[in-house]
Amino acid sequence: MSTLPGTAPRQAAPPGRLALTGYAAAQLLAFVPALLLLVLSILGGVLALLWIGIPLLLVTVPATRWLADRHRRIAQRVLGAVIPEQYRPRERGPVRRVLGWARDPMTWRDLGWLLWTATFGFVLSLVVVLFLVLVVTGALWYFGVEPLMRARCAVDRWFLSVGHTERLEQRVQVLTETRADAVDHSTAELRRIERDLHDGTQARLVALSMNLGMAESTFEQDPDAARRLLADARASTVAAIGDLRAVLRGIHPPVLADRGLGGAIAAMALDLAVPVRVEAALTGRPPAPVESAVYFALAECLANVVKHADAEHAWVRLGHADGVLRGEVGDDGVGGADPGRGTGMLGVMRRLAAFDGTMAVTSPIGGPTVLTVEVPCALSSPRTTPSSGPV
Repeated sequence: MSTLPGTAPRQAAPPGRLALTGYAAAQLLAFVPALLLLVLSILGGVLALLWIGIPLLLVTVPATRWLADRHRRIAQRVLGAVIPEQYRPRERGPVRRVLGWARDPMTWRDLGWLLWTATFGFVLSLVVVLFLVLVVTGALWYFGVEPLMRARCAVDRWFLSVGHTERLEQRVQVLTETRADAVDHSTAELRRIERDLHDGTQARLVALSMNLGMAESTFEQDPDAARRLLADARASTVAAIGDLRAVLRGIHPPVLADRGLGGAIAAMALDLAVPVRVEAALTGRPPAPVESAVYFALAECLANVVKHADAEHAWVRLGHADGVLRGEVGDDGVGGADPGRGTGMLGVMRRLAAFDGTMAVTSPIGGPTVLTVEVPCALSSPRTTPSSGPV
């Protein structure tokens, strides 16, 4: 399950001197594996040109990231700042995976960190521990342990998190990709609306016009036939209105505008073949584009439950905390959902990505399946959303 965007774990109290010394001892213990991983990573990178180094890299890179994560957590506790993992998604297949690692700037930062932690970082941690062990240096340990450990962890943080320029490059890349997805999605939606209007509403309006024309021409000679044509025209009008309403529901459902996200999901759940329990705890309404995107995302998830889950019950939970709108769709079905196999979930991801949103899927074989969508946003005043509370 993904972590809520824009949130940070609650920071504990700053560690004391003995705890800092314990962290330094843990860093000393990492000297041997760090040095070994440094040598093997360089050796694997060279031998990868001959293909025989790929199996070695498949071991050393994950091991390096595991070791780096342990030090990342130590630095987070010492510095009192969040240092998240910022590795790119792992590719499928050994060769593509190694190539993906090679393109990831964090892989090279990890390599530089191995060199640092096996040399100067080791010296700093060793000094901290020696200050405590040697009796004559007690005063140096008391006053020096904190600045030395903060200096060591500050360098660790520099290596183990992307720099400002890299963050900007990643942000530009994400914005470029999400903009392209948003444009593609908008184009597909316009084509769908055009097709629905052409095949449905337009055809009925043409039939309406023809019936009215024939009714006008036959009204004086055959009033009964004219009345039948007018009745057909009225039926065509009703059908055309129904088609237009269906198209409008596909753009922005009226119930969403009237009752808010919680009420709209509850109304949709009433028409599903699977019983759905809806729990909405929203103190206001998100921006209209976000509300629409989350609504259609949850609607697609519920449609998948009905089509594929073979479930007896399902549930939807809506909430907002720490600036993040969170929606969860779960079911007690057969499980095994794979976002990469169908276009529906991929469409949900693209729709949410335009708002910096994410979707996480947990679906073991045998169930349950839980899909979580998260979008950072603020809520408007609750006075505008009388029906968006608990449902």
